[in-house]
Amino acid sequence: MVTALPSLDDLLATARVVALPLATRFRGIDVREALLLEGPAGWTEFSPFTEYDDREASAWLAAAIDYGWNPQPTPVRDEVPVNATVPAVDAASVPGVLARFDGCRTAKVKVAQAGQRLADDVARVRAVREAMGPEGRVRIDANAAWNVDEAEHAVRSMEEFDLEYVEQPCATVEELAELRRRIARLGIPIAADESVRKAEDPLAVARAGAADVLVVKAQPLGGVRRALEMVAEAGLPAVVSSALETSVGLAMGTNLAAALPELPYDCGLGTASLLAADVASPPLRPRDGVLPVGRVAPDPAMLDEFAASADRRSWWIDRLTRCHGLLAESAR
Repeated sequence: MVTALPSLDDLLATARVVALPLATRFRGIDVREALLLEGPAGWTEFSPFTEYDDREASAWLAAAIDYGWNPQPTPVRDEVPVNATVPAVDAASVPGVLARFDGCRTAKVKVAQAGQRLADDVARVRAVREAMGPEGRVRIDANAAWNVDEAEHAVRSMEEFDLEYVEQPCATVEELAELRRRIARLGIPIAADESVRKAEDPLAVARAGAADVLVVKAQPLGGVRRALEMVAEAGLPAVVSSALETSVGLAMGTNLAAALPELPYDCGLGTASLLAADVASPPLRPRDGVLPVGRVAPDPAMLDEFAASADRRSWWIDRLTRCHGLLAESAR
Protein backbone atom coordinates (compact mmCIF):
# COMPACT_ATOMS: atom_id res chain seq x y z
CA MET A 1 0.00 0.00 0.00
CA VAL A 2 1.30 3.44 -0.93
CA THR A 3 1.16 5.87 1.98
CA ALA A 4 0.15 9.52 1.85
CA LEU A 5 2.81 12.21 1.63
CA PRO A 6 4.56 12.38 5.00
CA SER A 7 4.67 15.75 6.73
CA LEU A 8 7.69 18.00 6.43
CA ASP A 9 8.29 17.52 10.16
CA ASP A 10 8.47 13.75 9.60
CA LEU A 11 11.16 14.27 6.98
CA LEU A 12 13.15 16.78 9.00
CA ALA A 13 13.17 14.53 12.06
CA THR A 14 15.79 12.20 10.54
CA ALA A 15 17.38 14.35 7.82
CA ARG A 16 21.16 14.05 7.58
CA VAL A 17 23.23 15.90 4.98
CA VAL A 18 26.59 14.48 3.95
CA ALA A 19 29.45 15.66 1.73
CA LEU A 20 31.49 12.79 0.29
CA PRO A 21 34.83 13.28 -1.49
CA LEU A 22 35.28 11.62 -4.88
CA ALA A 23 38.28 9.48 -5.76
CA THR A 24 38.23 10.94 -9.28
CA ARG A 25 36.67 14.20 -10.45
CA PHE A 26 33.33 13.37 -12.10
CA ARG A 27 30.63 15.56 -13.67
CA GLY A 28 32.81 18.54 -12.82
CA ILE A 29 32.65 17.94 -9.05
CA ASP A 30 35.05 16.68 -6.41
CA VAL A 31 32.49 16.31 -3.60
CA ARG A 32 29.06 14.66 -3.76
CA GLU A 33 26.42 16.01 -1.40
CA ALA A 34 23.29 14.10 -0.44
CA LEU A 35 20.44 14.29 2.05
CA LEU A 36 19.50 11.02 3.76
CA LEU A 37 16.19 10.25 5.48
CA GLU A 38 14.93 7.33 7.53
CA GLY A 39 11.34 6.31 6.87
CA PRO A 40 9.19 3.43 8.16
CA ALA A 41 10.51 1.17 5.37
CA GLY A 42 14.16 2.10 5.89
CA TRP A 43 16.77 4.65 4.89
CA THR A 44 16.41 6.58 1.66
CA GLU A 45 18.15 9.35 -0.26
CA PHE A 46 17.32 12.73 -1.79
CA SER A 47 20.27 13.88 -3.89
CA PRO A 48 19.41 15.85 -7.04
CA PHE A 49 22.46 17.62 -8.37
CA THR A 50 22.80 21.14 -7.06
CA GLU A 51 22.14 22.83 -10.42
CA TYR A 52 18.69 21.25 -10.82
CA ASP A 53 15.69 23.49 -10.16
CA ASP A 54 13.02 22.68 -7.59
CA ARG A 55 10.55 21.33 -10.13
CA GLU A 56 13.02 18.75 -11.37
CA ALA A 57 14.34 18.04 -7.88
CA SER A 58 10.83 17.35 -6.56
CA ALA A 59 10.70 14.13 -8.61
CA TRP A 60 13.82 13.00 -6.72
CA LEU A 61 12.07 13.74 -3.43
CA ALA A 62 9.01 11.77 -4.54
CA ALA A 63 11.33 8.82 -5.21
CA ALA A 64 13.05 9.18 -1.84
CA ILE A 65 9.72 9.25 -0.02
CA ASP A 66 8.34 6.29 -1.93
CA TYR A 67 11.44 4.23 -1.15
CA GLY A 68 11.57 5.19 2.53
CA TRP A 69 7.88 5.07 3.33
CA ASN A 70 6.53 2.26 1.13
CA PRO A 71 7.29 -1.42 0.44
CA GLN A 72 8.93 -1.88 -2.95
CA PRO A 73 8.00 -4.18 -5.87
CA THR A 74 8.94 -7.83 -5.48
CA PRO A 75 12.39 -8.55 -6.95
CA VAL A 76 12.88 -11.29 -9.53
CA ARG A 77 16.66 -11.53 -8.93
CA ASP A 78 18.84 -11.22 -5.85
CA GLU A 79 21.89 -9.65 -7.49
CA VAL A 80 22.48 -7.18 -10.30
CA PRO A 81 25.42 -7.23 -12.75
CA VAL A 82 27.04 -3.80 -13.03
CA ASN A 83 29.48 -1.94 -15.24
CA ALA A 84 32.57 0.07 -14.44
CA THR A 85 32.31 3.81 -15.05
CA VAL A 86 35.31 5.63 -16.49
CA PRO A 87 35.26 9.44 -16.11
CA ALA A 88 36.90 11.69 -18.70
CA VAL A 89 40.40 10.90 -17.45
CA ASP A 90 43.56 10.69 -19.52
CA ALA A 91 44.26 7.32 -21.11
CA ALA A 92 47.10 6.55 -18.71
CA SER A 93 44.70 6.73 -15.75
CA VAL A 94 42.24 4.17 -17.15
CA PRO A 95 43.76 1.03 -15.54
CA GLY A 96 43.66 2.66 -12.11
CA VAL A 97 39.99 3.60 -12.50
CA LEU A 98 39.00 0.13 -13.73
CA ALA A 99 40.83 -1.47 -10.81
CA ARG A 100 38.21 0.03 -8.46
CA PHE A 101 35.44 -2.02 -10.12
CA ASP A 102 36.01 -5.60 -9.01
CA GLY A 103 35.11 -8.18 -11.65
CA CYS A 104 33.16 -5.85 -13.95
CA ARG A 105 33.18 -7.02 -17.56
CA THR A 106 31.47 -3.92 -18.98
CA ALA A 107 32.79 -0.36 -18.91
CA LYS A 108 30.93 2.88 -19.62
CA VAL A 109 33.33 5.57 -20.80
CA LYS A 110 32.56 9.27 -20.53
CA VAL A 111 33.32 11.18 -23.72
CA ALA A 112 32.71 14.67 -25.16
CA GLN A 113 33.94 16.40 -22.02
CA ALA A 114 34.11 20.19 -22.33
CA GLY A 115 37.66 21.30 -23.07
CA GLN A 116 38.74 17.94 -24.47
CA ARG A 117 39.13 16.78 -28.06
CA LEU A 118 37.82 13.75 -29.93
CA ALA A 119 41.40 12.45 -29.93
CA ASP A 120 41.26 12.38 -26.13
CA ASP A 121 38.05 10.33 -26.28
CA VAL A 122 39.51 7.90 -28.79
CA ALA A 123 42.63 7.41 -26.67
CA ARG A 124 40.54 6.82 -23.53
CA VAL A 125 38.23 4.32 -25.22
CA ARG A 126 41.21 2.54 -26.77
CA ALA A 127 42.79 2.23 -23.33
CA VAL A 128 39.56 0.81 -21.92
CA ARG A 129 39.25 -1.71 -24.74
CA GLU A 130 42.87 -2.81 -24.22
CA ALA A 131 42.31 -3.18 -20.47
CA MET A 132 39.00 -5.03 -20.86
CA GLY A 133 40.23 -7.37 -23.59
CA PRO A 134 38.22 -8.64 -26.54
CA GLU A 135 35.56 -10.27 -24.35
CA GLY A 136 34.81 -7.08 -22.39
CA ARG A 137 31.95 -4.79 -23.33
CA VAL A 138 32.58 -1.07 -23.88
CA ARG A 139 29.90 1.60 -24.12
CA ILE A 140 30.35 5.38 -24.39
CA ASP A 141 28.30 8.23 -22.90
CA ALA A 142 28.38 11.73 -24.41
CA ASN A 143 25.75 13.30 -22.13
CA ALA A 144 24.07 14.98 -25.12
CA ALA A 145 27.15 17.05 -25.99
CA TRP A 146 27.37 16.41 -29.75
CA ASN A 147 25.33 17.57 -32.70
CA VAL A 148 24.41 14.93 -35.27
CA ASP A 149 27.44 15.45 -37.49
CA GLU A 150 29.84 15.42 -34.53
CA ALA A 151 28.20 12.32 -33.14
CA GLU A 152 28.37 10.45 -36.45
CA HIS A 153 32.04 11.34 -36.85
CA ALA A 154 32.82 10.31 -33.25
CA VAL A 155 30.99 7.00 -33.47
CA ARG A 156 32.76 6.13 -36.72
CA SER A 157 36.09 7.09 -35.12
CA MET A 158 35.43 4.60 -32.30
CA GLU A 159 33.70 1.88 -34.31
CA GLU A 160 36.87 -0.23 -34.19
CA PHE A 161 36.48 -0.67 -30.43
CA ASP A 162 33.30 -2.78 -30.86
CA LEU A 163 30.98 -0.45 -28.94
CA GLU A 164 28.10 -2.06 -27.06
CA TYR A 165 26.08 1.13 -27.50
CA VAL A 166 26.45 4.92 -27.49
CA GLU A 167 24.52 6.69 -24.75
CA GLN A 168 22.79 10.03 -25.35
CA PRO A 169 25.10 11.23 -28.13
CA CYS A 170 22.81 14.19 -28.97
CA ALA A 171 20.38 16.34 -27.03
CA THR A 172 17.05 16.09 -28.84
CA VAL A 173 14.83 13.20 -29.83
CA GLU A 174 14.95 14.38 -33.44
CA GLU A 175 18.76 14.35 -33.45
CA LEU A 176 18.86 10.88 -31.92
CA ALA A 177 16.48 9.59 -34.59
CA GLU A 178 18.59 11.10 -37.37
CA LEU A 179 21.82 9.71 -35.93
CA ARG A 180 20.23 6.29 -35.49
CA ARG A 181 19.33 6.34 -39.18
CA ARG A 182 22.83 7.40 -40.22
CA ILE A 183 24.70 4.74 -38.23
CA ALA A 184 22.22 1.90 -38.69
CA ARG A 185 24.65 -0.01 -40.90
CA LEU A 186 27.27 0.01 -38.15
CA GLY A 187 25.03 -2.03 -35.87
CA ILE A 188 25.79 0.20 -32.85
CA PRO A 189 22.64 0.79 -30.76
CA ILE A 190 21.70 4.17 -29.30
CA ALA A 191 20.71 4.45 -25.65
CA ALA A 192 18.67 7.39 -24.32
CA ASP A 193 19.29 8.84 -20.87
CA GLU A 194 18.65 12.61 -20.65
CA SER A 195 15.89 12.21 -23.26
CA VAL A 196 14.14 10.03 -20.68
CA ARG A 197 14.91 11.42 -17.24
CA LYS A 198 14.93 15.14 -18.13
CA ALA A 199 12.07 15.11 -20.63
CA GLU A 200 8.53 16.41 -20.18
CA ASP A 201 7.45 13.24 -21.98
CA PRO A 202 9.92 10.44 -21.17
CA LEU A 203 8.24 8.08 -23.64
CA ALA A 204 8.65 10.38 -26.66
CA VAL A 205 12.04 8.88 -27.51
CA ALA A 206 10.53 5.40 -27.74
CA ARG A 207 7.56 6.52 -29.84
CA ALA A 208 9.89 8.30 -32.26
CA GLY A 209 12.04 5.22 -32.80
CA ALA A 210 15.01 7.33 -31.67
CA ALA A 211 16.67 4.80 -29.36
CA ASP A 212 17.27 1.09 -28.98
CA VAL A 213 17.83 1.10 -25.22
CA LEU A 214 16.47 3.17 -22.32
CA VAL A 215 18.70 4.27 -19.45
CA VAL A 216 16.52 4.67 -16.35
CA LYS A 217 17.35 6.11 -12.94
CA ALA A 218 15.11 5.65 -9.94
CA GLN A 219 15.40 9.08 -8.33
CA PRO A 220 14.95 11.33 -11.41
CA LEU A 221 11.96 9.30 -12.61
CA GLY A 222 10.07 9.58 -9.31
CA GLY A 223 10.81 6.18 -7.84
CA VAL A 224 11.04 2.48 -8.54
CA ARG A 225 7.36 1.99 -9.34
CA ARG A 226 7.18 4.88 -11.79
CA ALA A 227 10.34 3.76 -13.56
CA LEU A 228 9.00 0.22 -13.93
CA GLU A 229 5.78 1.55 -15.43
CA MET A 230 7.71 3.69 -17.89
CA VAL A 231 9.90 0.81 -19.07
CA ALA A 232 6.82 -1.35 -19.58
CA GLU A 233 5.11 1.37 -21.60
CA ALA A 234 8.18 2.04 -23.74
CA GLY A 235 8.67 -1.60 -24.71
CA LEU A 236 12.45 -1.22 -24.99
CA PRO A 237 15.24 -2.98 -23.09
CA ALA A 238 16.43 -0.97 -20.09
CA VAL A 239 19.67 -0.30 -18.27
CA VAL A 240 19.37 0.95 -14.69
CA SER A 241 21.94 3.59 -13.89
CA SER A 242 22.92 5.73 -10.93
CA ALA A 243 23.10 9.45 -10.33
CA LEU A 244 26.34 9.16 -8.33
CA GLU A 245 24.40 8.41 -5.15
CA THR A 246 25.66 7.15 -1.84
CA SER A 247 25.23 3.44 -1.13
CA VAL A 248 21.78 4.21 0.30
CA GLY A 249 20.60 5.67 -3.00
CA LEU A 250 22.33 2.99 -5.04
CA ALA A 251 20.31 0.38 -3.18
CA MET A 252 17.17 2.05 -4.56
CA GLY A 253 18.61 1.49 -8.02
CA THR A 254 19.36 -2.17 -7.33
CA ASN A 255 15.73 -2.63 -6.25
CA LEU A 256 14.61 -1.16 -9.56
CA ALA A 257 16.97 -3.40 -11.54
CA ALA A 258 15.93 -6.43 -9.51
CA ALA A 259 12.25 -5.85 -10.30
CA LEU A 260 12.61 -5.53 -14.09
CA PRO A 261 11.27 -8.62 -15.88
CA GLU A 262 14.31 -8.67 -18.19
CA LEU A 263 17.80 -7.27 -17.56
CA PRO A 264 19.83 -7.78 -20.75
CA TYR A 265 22.57 -5.25 -19.95
CA ASP A 266 24.93 -4.66 -17.04
CA CYS A 267 23.70 -1.73 -14.97
CA GLY A 268 25.48 1.51 -14.10
CA LEU A 269 25.08 1.08 -10.35
CA GLY A 270 28.70 0.50 -9.38
CA THR A 271 29.47 4.18 -8.91
CA ALA A 272 30.21 3.97 -5.19
CA SER A 273 33.62 2.93 -6.51
CA LEU A 274 34.08 6.53 -7.68
CA LEU A 275 33.68 7.81 -4.11
CA ALA A 276 36.64 8.14 -1.76
CA ALA A 277 34.22 7.82 1.17
CA ASP A 278 30.66 6.61 1.65
CA VAL A 279 28.00 6.41 4.37
CA ALA A 280 27.80 2.62 4.63
CA SER A 281 30.27 0.06 5.92
CA PRO A 282 30.96 -1.77 3.76
CA PRO A 283 29.94 0.46 0.84
CA LEU A 284 27.77 -0.96 -1.93
CA ARG A 285 30.59 -1.63 -4.38
CA PRO A 286 30.78 -4.39 -6.99
CA ARG A 287 32.25 -7.73 -6.06
CA ASP A 288 32.83 -10.14 -8.94
CA GLY A 289 30.93 -7.67 -11.11
CA VAL A 290 27.64 -7.75 -9.21
CA LEU A 291 25.80 -5.94 -6.42
CA PRO A 292 23.46 -7.63 -3.92
CA VAL A 293 19.83 -6.52 -3.86
CA GLY A 294 18.48 -5.07 -0.63
CA ARG A 295 18.27 -1.94 1.44
CA VAL A 296 21.36 -0.26 2.86
CA ALA A 297 21.51 1.58 6.19
CA PRO A 298 24.18 4.20 6.86
CA ASP A 299 26.80 3.84 9.55
CA PRO A 300 26.07 6.50 12.23
CA ALA A 301 29.78 7.18 12.66
CA MET A 302 30.13 7.88 8.93
CA LEU A 303 27.13 10.19 8.97
CA ASP A 304 28.95 12.19 11.63
CA GLU A 305 32.37 12.03 9.98
CA PHE A 306 31.14 13.23 6.60
CA ALA A 307 28.43 15.60 7.76
CA ALA A 308 28.13 18.65 5.54
CA SER A 309 28.97 22.09 6.86
CA ALA A 310 26.24 24.06 8.62
CA ASP A 311 25.63 26.33 5.64
CA ARG A 312 25.40 23.40 3.21
CA ARG A 313 23.02 21.58 5.56
CA SER A 314 20.83 24.68 5.65
CA TRP A 315 20.90 24.86 1.84
CA TRP A 316 19.70 21.25 1.57
CA ILE A 317 17.04 21.63 4.26
CA ASP A 318 15.68 24.69 2.47
CA ARG A 319 15.64 22.74 -0.78
CA LEU A 320 13.86 19.81 0.87
CA THR A 321 11.27 22.20 2.28
CA ARG A 322 10.56 23.81 -1.09
CA CYS A 323 10.33 20.47 -2.92
CA HIS A 324 8.04 19.05 -0.24
CA GLY A 325 5.81 22.08 -0.78
CA LEU A 326 5.64 21.34 -4.51
CA LEU A 327 4.68 17.72 -3.85
CA ALA A 328 2.04 18.77 -1.35
CA GLU A 329 0.61 21.26 -3.85
CA SER A 330 0.43 18.64 -6.61
CA ALA A 331 -1.27 16.18 -4.26
CA ARG A 332 -4.17 18.54 -3.55
